[in-house]
Amino acid sequence: MVRRSRILVDSIRVSGLLEEENICKNKKNLKASSMINQTEEVNNSRVQNDLIAATLMKDHGMYLYHDVKIIGTVPGVCIGDIFRYRSEMCVIGLNGQPQAGIDYLHASMSSNGQAIATSVVVSDGYNDDDQGDSIMYFGHGDMKQDQKLGRGNLAMVTSIQYEIDVRVIRGFRYEGGTSTTSSKVGVYQFMLSRVQGQPKMGSMILKEASMLMRGHLCDNHMYVLSDDISNGKENIGVRLYYEIDSDLYPMQFEYLPKAAFPMLLLPQSMTTRKKMRVIECSECVDGCVSSIMNSNTTPYSKSGILLKGRSLIYECGPFCSCPSHCRNRVTQKGIKYRLEVFRSNETSWGVRSLDPILAGTFICEFTGLVLTREQAEILTMDGEHNSFIIYPNRFLNRSTQEWGDLSMIDANHVHPAYPTLDFALDVSMMRNVASYISHSPTPNVFVQLVLFYHGNWMFPHLMVFAMENIPQMRELSLDHGVEAR
Repeated sequence: MVRRSRILVDSIRVSGLLEEENICKNKKNLKASSMINQTEEVNNSRVQNDLIAATLMKDHGMYLYHDVKIIGTVPGVCIGDIFRYRSEMCVIGLNGQPQAGIDYLHASMSSNGQAIATSVVVSDGYNDDDQGDSIMYFGHGDMKQDQKLGRGNLAMVTSIQYEIDVRVIRGFRYEGGTSTTSSKVGVYQFMLSRVQGQPKMGSMILKEASMLMRGHLCDNHMYVLSDDISNGKENIGVRLYYEIDSDLYPMQFEYLPKAAFPMLLLPQSMTTRKKMRVIECSECVDGCVSSIMNSNTTPYSKSGILLKGRSLIYECGPFCSCPSHCRNRVTQKGIKYRLEVFRSNETSWGVRSLDPILAGTFICEFTGLVLTREQAEILTMDGEHNSFIIYPNRFLNRSTQEWGDLSMIDANHVHPAYPTLDFALDVSMMRNVASYISHSPTPNVFVQLVLFYHGNWMFPHLMVFAMENIPQMRELSLDHGVEAR
């Protein structure tokens, strides 16, 4: 329930990105004499978007634990989960305060008639002294005047008296961010000590991943079997890492960054290419071939986020005259995250990222040698090739929640009607990093069909996108589905 709620919040927020862009565009078109602060307008539009998503969830009665306050672990929330917005934490009941740092159970709801703290948000905008396993937390109140022993601060005192655990959500900024930490007024300070026996902290994983990217964790270099199994074929090297043994299995295959489509399987491609040469486009607007094929709608935001799952996306290709930075050229540019193939106790092989991955962003293509259904059946007659044949239809015949599914709040939402794909991928000789993504019935990534090099919808590229916000070093999982007959 928590996971579905988080995906829905992100889907609602992302669905409003186009409207947000139009608002910003209109602001830019106003005359300079209006004296509008453009930066302020852009920020206000962005913040409003996530609040609108949370409000819609609340209006439809979809806030989790709305009438209760959970003390301790919130079911469905794992240590290390990342949240881009405070409103998202409100929706799932992790921290119900849109701005204040301390969330608490009101005295009227408490069995002993006293307010009890349930969670705190440690922000890098204050003086909180975060030492990892211990935090000197600054209390609730205006940092410009002395704080009072009331509300959240009083609830923290009660939790200390009764030795009640509180959840800690750490705020962090990406490199280049700024924070303000100056305060000399009277404040309450609470020493928080981490309960022993918990999984590694998300903030610690984040720091370790950042150090690994810089090569600062020298002790771990002995576990890197290869800095790049793609041998330079990807924009960013794909590492091979081991903690269990030194199995070099992924290095036995030729790395294939894009699916290999034999020309005989693309009878419609040449006709489509000629049509694409006729129309000149400087950007993806009405009249562009790709825009027309996408029903005159934009699949991606300006930052490359997939606005919703579609049956098929037509990206601008090599025969469009729009520039390489066109917003409709996303998946064809290759990977942008630092991916790592590793040995896993649970799934044999797995894939994780050294970077946090945002919901709706492109990760990689699922590649292999494209075969017709007949070729695949012949190849698997002896039974030895079965594990190396991937049927794309299995990715689409899934029961998991789709990206951009607004049906729970929008009665007019239309689900994508996926085409029947009559081909298979052979990964016995050539493959890429996607072949090592493990299966899960509750995946955090999904496959989106995309065309850009040719126009034959029967043979699209299988592009992997993030279903949710994925923390650094968390294993990627994909629903491989069941065989479609």
